[in-house]
Amino acid sequence: MITLIGIPWDGSSSFERGAAEAPPLIRAALRSASSNAFNERGDDLSSPAVLVDAGDLSLPAAAEGARREIEHGMRNILAQASKPLALGGDHSITYPILCAFRERSAGLTVLHFDAHGDLYDSFDGDRHSHACPFARVMEEHLAARLIQVGIRTLTPHQREQSAKFGTEIFGPERWRDVIRVVSGVREPVYVSLDLDVLEPMLAPGLSHPEPGGLTVRDVLEVLAALSTEVVGADVVEYNPRNDYRDLTARVAAKFVKELAGLMR
Repeated sequence: MITLIGIPWDGSSSFERGAAEAPPLIRAALRSASSNAFNERGDDLSSPAVLVDAGDLSLPAAAEGARREIEHGMRNILAQASKPLALGGDHSITYPILCAFRERSAGLTVLHFDAHGDLYDSFDGDRHSHACPFARVMEEHLAARLIQVGIRTLTPHQREQSAKFGTEIFGPERWRDVIRVVSGVREPVYVSLDLDVLEPMLAPGLSHPEPGGLTVRDVLEVLAALSTEVVGADVVEYNPRNDYRDLTARVAAKFVKELAGLMR
């Protein structure tokens, strides 16, 4: 079973707020009459046998409390033998989500799509900023392997962090190389998909648009190369305040559809 869960949190965003408003708009795009409920595999996402919607988590204003509630919510899903498919929210939510997998994380591979490495040890004095989740994930051994796709903004500090943690970084020009790499992964995979991995003109509803990104189809081709179990996923950093005609919401919904197919 797959459980769709909204995580309306943007209190760890470093630039613009708005990502907390994303989950209901992604759901609206997912259910829009402009399309239908089927993914490219032929799964009907309107069927509860495919996807159950648990609504949105209720989160306190304090970041530490929000992280606890996110982890607790994910643990509840896992305890029901279900797989979480989370709608962010900013990218800081990935750390508490993966904390819920702590007892299950031996050998876990994280496949991370993003324009940014999100490997800062601290950003603006915040070790739990949305610029830091994968530093926390790797230092706490919540993943054995981190494959990062589409990264195009690494600072010297983040390069040092990548070397320290042994992350595998592929710029947007190397997305085809990732297909070969992920097709060989045999361990369980968690997918974290930051929408700013995309070329901004394809997804205007972003807080941190970075030109030179991937296309929607590029991302789908990489995902399609996975041949191992996908145990969970998140789609993050959609900012509805910057969107145009709900285009980015529809892109996010497309990724939700195809991720659900991979997770079955």
